[in-house]
Amino acid sequence: MELHTSTELIPDEMSASVEEVVDPSQLQSSLVERYIARLEQFQPRPSETLVRPQAVLDVHLALAGSEANVDMANPAYASVAARLHLAYGLPTESSTIPNAAPEIITDVTGRTRIAVAPPLHRTSMVAHAWGTLNPLVRWVENATHKFDQRPNADARREAEQAAAQAKASKTRHPKGHLRRFVLLSLMLLQTVLATYFMSTVLPYHGTKPVEMLTLAFFAVLFCWVSAGFWTAMMGFLVLLRGTDRYVISREEAAPGPIPAHARTAIVMPICNEDVTRVFAGLRATYESVANTGELGRFDFFVLSDSGDADICTAELDAWVDICQTLGAFGRIFYRHRRRRVKRKSGNIDDFCRRWGANYDYMIVLDADSVMSGTCLTTLVRLMEANPDAGIIQTAPRAAGRDTLYARIQQFSTRVYGPLFTAGLHYWQLSESHYWGHNAIIRVAPFIEHCALAPLPGEGALTGEILSHDFVEAALMRRAGWGVWIAYDLAGSFEEMPPNLLDELKRDRRWCQGNLMNFRLFLARGMHGVHRAVFVTGVMAYISAPLWFAFLVLSTGLLAMHTLVEPEYFTTPGQLFPVWPEWHPEKALALFTATATLLFLPKILSVVLICIKGAREFGGAFRLTISMILELLFSMLLAPVRMLFHTRFVVAAFLGWAISWKSPPREDSETSWGEACRRHGGHTLLGLVWGAGVYWLDPSYLWWLLPIVGSLILSIPLSVFSSRVSLGRSFRHAKLFVIPEEVDLPPELAATTVYNDAGKPLAGFVDAVVDPIINALACAAVTARPHIPVASLQARRALVDMALRQGPDGLSARQKNTLLDDPLALSSLHLAVWSSSRAHDGWLKTASR
Repeated sequence: MELHTSTELIPDEMSASVEEVVDPSQLQSSLVERYIARLEQFQPRPSETLVRPQAVLDVHLALAGSEANVDMANPAYASVAARLHLAYGLPTESSTIPNAAPEIITDVTGRTRIAVAPPLHRTSMVAHAWGTLNPLVRWVENATHKFDQRPNADARREAEQAAAQAKASKTRHPKGHLRRFVLLSLMLLQTVLATYFMSTVLPYHGTKPVEMLTLAFFAVLFCWVSAGFWTAMMGFLVLLRGTDRYVISREEAAPGPIPAHARTAIVMPICNEDVTRVFAGLRATYESVANTGELGRFDFFVLSDSGDADICTAELDAWVDICQTLGAFGRIFYRHRRRRVKRKSGNIDDFCRRWGANYDYMIVLDADSVMSGTCLTTLVRLMEANPDAGIIQTAPRAAGRDTLYARIQQFSTRVYGPLFTAGLHYWQLSESHYWGHNAIIRVAPFIEHCALAPLPGEGALTGEILSHDFVEAALMRRAGWGVWIAYDLAGSFEEMPPNLLDELKRDRRWCQGNLMNFRLFLARGMHGVHRAVFVTGVMAYISAPLWFAFLVLSTGLLAMHTLVEPEYFTTPGQLFPVWPEWHPEKALALFTATATLLFLPKILSVVLICIKGAREFGGAFRLTISMILELLFSMLLAPVRMLFHTRFVVAAFLGWAISWKSPPREDSETSWGEACRRHGGHTLLGLVWGAGVYWLDPSYLWWLLPIVGSLILSIPLSVFSSRVSLGRSFRHAKLFVIPEEVDLPPELAATTVYNDAGKPLAGFVDAVVDPIINALACAAVTARPHIPVASLQARRALVDMALRQGPDGLSARQKNTLLDDPLALSSLHLAVWSSSRAHDGWLKTASR
């Protein structure tokens, strides 16, 4: 940020006053000289500088001007507008770059605000209670209500849902039921056959209680694998053929400019993120939209839930910087919520209540999202061309990471992901997924139908909904609006977690959220497909303890048949013995069939790429080698994930607390110490488990070796896979290459450039010490001078304590309190520069 004290940037009515201020002969104070110099460039004040306290007071009085409504007890607040004009100029002065200066407003009471957000246009967004989730109890309540002729809220809501269901039936695709019937039939038929063959493998053919339980676990797990297999198979056929007749693809978007009435807000909810990376991606997206010539149809909102004072100040500094650079004041807005309610979904709801009425659509981005202008404008055109669509979800492509783990995951999602997303679209059609980001939403029905009420009841799986996206999609479809996946729409990007442990931290939150969502499986009015989505969401994590239990039971069966004498006569009067039978050849055949279901989709993905051209994946040979290495890597990680997910499920049911923090947005590596703490128990379990099986039956160890071997190797696997150097070495060898690395999209290239060239951003100390950052922080919040006497005394006490104890003596809550109170913040700013009691830490730890 370049700061100037030239009179060219100062309003005429201030010029004379400022010239008097900068005259050393009048003020005779080295501190005043340094303060004025600080308006140009931050310089630390030597601790031995001694000045008259009145000197800086005179600076603020002069900057405020004779006509200003100056509070003599706090003239620093009265000078906020002048300091901002010194730094950024006036909006009318910007000729080379339009909108390169912010709009600064001072009302009749002297309160100064910078236009960080557009004027409020409030609308109501009400969350309706879920009602009774138990269908049996609900049936009794409905039967009781038939005898009550009085109108009530539940009856009205049922009528509204019936109307929505009637609308939904009109938009339902005739092929949807047939396709889903075929999928269900294939899954069940395959599961029945596999379970029968599994029974022939067991010694007593599933007649013993333990074997029955083992077969039950096997059937559930195999059905889950079968669902993924047939989804990928249909995706392969769709992509091989080239399209699906019902796809909501980019070809359906109406050509030509976007209609003037179609206003779209691009919203980016953030919470304690890497500020430089966030605004680098936002800038790349903004410039890409500008290149399409449709920028006038879009507004951008950064919606912050950050609670760290340094990050909050950095966000404000970055917002001003990007708006100055792009001339985007009045186009890019910043909103910081003081009350963090309902996390991300609450942040989106807050935007909808304040400004949602201004827009037809909103496109939700994550903090690591980058989208091309072509993709964004196409989404709007698709919405215009499909008036029954409520949500259109893109299929984001993972890119931008350098650790070995992230590069393998990027390769996996880029190679195998298209089959599964195309298959999901084939089965789901207009009842598809919403993943919470990189998607466009029709604002009006979202406001009307998608506010989330807390889950009723008591216990760990009640209260605030954590994983909001699946539920919002289900509510949108329940109201009669389509939810689509535009799986073939390019230009949508995201980043992967850099290492295994960071991915598992994210999975812990998702596990809790998906288990909570499953309570809505029998909620009133939900579409059958979205009920299935709730099932698949919970199976993604419940499958881990089921698999673990299946392995434990299998080991238990081995122990029983090794240590316990077989029972040949199980019933009284039995004439012939029951001989336990072992069929290793059948077990091998069943293992091969299961492996085929797991690995064939990956092989077909590579075949499909080779058919269409594998140059962007490093060539057919390197693509095949990468696939084989990825298969081995995923096999090694599967048992580790199984144990983590099992613990997550148990923790969710027992109500263990979880932390909800933003995932890292940089290439962080796992240390040996952290890996030992996280995986030490896994290694010990693998050693004990393997030794016990070897003691029982050495030949059985070969069947269990992929499990126990992976657990034993979990520590070095977690550490080495997080290394950036290994990731770059594999990239140099052209392994795990994705098209976004061979032909870097301009949006990703720009994001990297802006992130690497990012300047040091201001922090909380700057908000107190720096004249411009202080003015910016004060003007971003509305001052409230008329407060109770007790609050006024608490404000003064906080300012006095902060002055004497310095920044390190303040708690995080106290820092946020100062940032939220411009009168307290400006008072502290004046005191730091004028009081002899000011702690040296204010000026020594300043970042500029």
